[in-house]
Amino acid sequence: MKTLSASFFACSAVELAPKLLGKVVRKGSCTGIIVETEAYGTDPASHAYKITPRSKIMQETYGHWYVYFTYGMHHCANITCDKEGIGAVLIRAVEPLEGLGVMKHRRETTEVENLANGPAKFCEAFSITKKENGSPVGSDFTIYHAPAIPKNKIATSPRIGISAGRSLLWRFYIKNNLFVSKK
Repeated sequence: MKTLSASFFACSAVELAPKLLGKVVRKGSCTGIIVETEAYGTDPASHAYKITPRSKIMQETYGHWYVYFTYGMHHCANITCDKEGIGAVLIRAVEPLEGLGVMKHRRETTEVENLANGPAKFCEAFSITKKENGSPVGSDFTIYHAPAIPKNKIATSPRIGISAGRSLLWRFYIKNNLFVSKK
């Protein structure tokens, strides 16, 4: 499989988020299909609403991993984007393909649908930590090209778990996919 080039991530978060659906993410021995994403730019729900040392990566890079720790217990993995501006796309859910035994062990569950159907679950299943923060997409933690998901197979909704910017339909997911998060 061919790794996505840095130029793939140069567009805005709202453009990139649906384009990531169906692409294959790999970290170590674990691979999966991205089935749900959320776009973040400079809106009030975004870490880049006010640039801080943590969020400046959203302003300074595109095609890099932005991994942060939230609620004192979970990691979330984003891909920076928007060469001309500020943005990142949160990977909300992944359909596991390879490395299921490792993922089940890390997540302490045998339910395949529950391995990576949320941003923290994805990070735990794939062993994604702040160690990956700032690294370019590629090598051991990468995303591969796959055919585009047809627009009629993609649904949108407000983003999940935020209080600001709820009117923006910036959550994208593959319709009827069992691995999309349950909100």
